[in-house]
Amino acid sequence: MKRPNSIATLMLCSLLMLSIVSCNQEPKKEKPVPPVVEAPANIISLDEANVIYDNYTKHRVTLIEPYEQQREQDEDFTAGRFVDFDYDTIKQYIAYIDQEAKDAGVNKVTKLRLYFANYPNSDKFPNGKKVIHKRQNSIFMVPTLDKGGINYGFFIGSNGKAELIKDWKDSSTDGIGVHIGQTQKAHAGIMPTFTLNSNLQDSKSLALNFGQGGPPPKTDF
Repeated sequence: MKRPNSIATLMLCSLLMLSIVSCNQEPKKEKPVPPVVEAPANIISLDEANVIYDNYTKHRVTLIEPYEQQREQDEDFTAGRFVDFDYDTIKQYIAYIDQEAKDAGVNKVTKLRLYFANYPNSDKFPNGKKVIHKRQNSIFMVPTLDKGGINYGFFIGSNGKAELIKDWKDSSTDGIGVHIGQTQKAHAGIMPTFTLNSNLQDSKSLALNFGQGGPPPKTDF
């Protein structure tokens, strides 16, 4: 009559062993759920995009093409309608800006400012680089910082500090080399002292250009 007790004891021991094994096992780690990214307020509908695209066709392209055709009558000219940049290049550009701005003492990069531009009617730029799309419109972009409540485009001067493009532009022809801190107090906690008229041979430009451009893609608008 002791057999049932032996079976019960064996079952109890088995349950105990399973409990010990399960306690020693690490719980499965759940994969983190990425946060939901809200759409920026600047997103526009395709209808809006199509309207402003057509407006450019009507009010800009019809003026640009006859003008450029008159400049070089022996060459057919089609106005460019877009500029695109490789997605990985943009990510690298933003990472590079963040890196250089941090090293230069910039508290925060506030904006990416896009400037309209136009390529020269020549085979090469002054630095020797080839002009691929002569006379075509383009864009270039620069990062900005906040100084006194105003956003300014900036670059990295030869001293390793952030300098305003505006100040370089204003002083590039008069040879002035004055620290802003000598004429006005810097806003505490906003930016370090800037230097005008830096040695551009040792400075770093943060302007990005040379995207791919051309007539409207047949797959888009």
